[in-house]
Amino acid sequence: MTARADGQTVRQSGTVFDIGYQSYTGEREGRDRSRRAVFKDGLRIALGVGRGGRAKVLPWFFIGLLALIGLIMAIVAGAAERLGGPGSAEKLNLPSHSDFYSIASIILFVFAALVGPELLCRDRREGTINLYLVRPLTATDYIFSRWFALLGVMLATAWLPQFILFFGLTAGDPAPAVYFQKHWLDVPRFLVAGLVMALYATNLSLLTASFTTRRAYASVFLVGLFVITSPFTAGMAQEMKGAAGQWMSAFNLTNIPVFVNDLIFGQVSEVTEDAPARTLPAWVLVTWYLVWTAGPGALLWWRYRRLTP
Repeated sequence: MTARADGQTVRQSGTVFDIGYQSYTGEREGRDRSRRAVFKDGLRIALGVGRGGRAKVLPWFFIGLLALIGLIMAIVAGAAERLGGPGSAEKLNLPSHSDFYSIASIILFVFAALVGPELLCRDRREGTINLYLVRPLTATDYIFSRWFALLGVMLATAWLPQFILFFGLTAGDPAPAVYFQKHWLDVPRFLVAGLVMALYATNLSLLTASFTTRRAYASVFLVGLFVITSPFTAGMAQEMKGAAGQWMSAFNLTNIPVFVNDLIFGQVSEVTEDAPARTLPAWVLVTWYLVWTAGPGALLWWRYRRLTP
């Protein structure tokens, strides 16, 4: 009913349209569904899946490069065994599982430095993080899902070449069954050592990315740290000598997880054999690794848990 200026009342009619809105009656999957979605999206971003060709080139180049290194190591060792007889590869001191991570460590770290910022920087720069954090997904759910995504990619990248190397060495040995019986314990060793490498690289990469919205800044900064600390700490350690030189050598970011790798395999790699920090007690080297791994991980979680949509 509508009243006009002359005091008369005019009856009006309206139309109700049924546009089909219905209540949701399906299963409510809650936070677990959100966590899985962010995790899967992180995997796709890290590997360039569903994106343009340029986004795929970088991650698959590094994965292919590391796999190729493992394959070449297997071919060379297999050829030595076939031509020189059993044990020739060991006599020639050819690189094996214990040496792979020391050889490939800088490649793994650069890979993490380039891929990690892809998972965090864009979400903050474009404001997507505010959409993610609408309940029931929390900031902790978000950062752990992204963390597991990068960790999964780093583990696959670290383990794939080692499996290629192991199967290549087994197949290339004149007596594959005998080789497998003697060296099967290398598998759990390189799995644990790969986890050590992946955790270290993942935490440092994502922590660095959490301080900027520009992927290039985070990548360049972290790559610079890995590249610069190696010659700088080596030179300073030679000048300082003694215990001070040992601790200065321990600040070589590339060597920190490699020291733990050496402890796992019980062998000293060529990368760390001249590092004064190598002579530090084993518990000190492991504790130092945990400081540089658990510390950045805890700081990353602390920074993100304060976020609100």
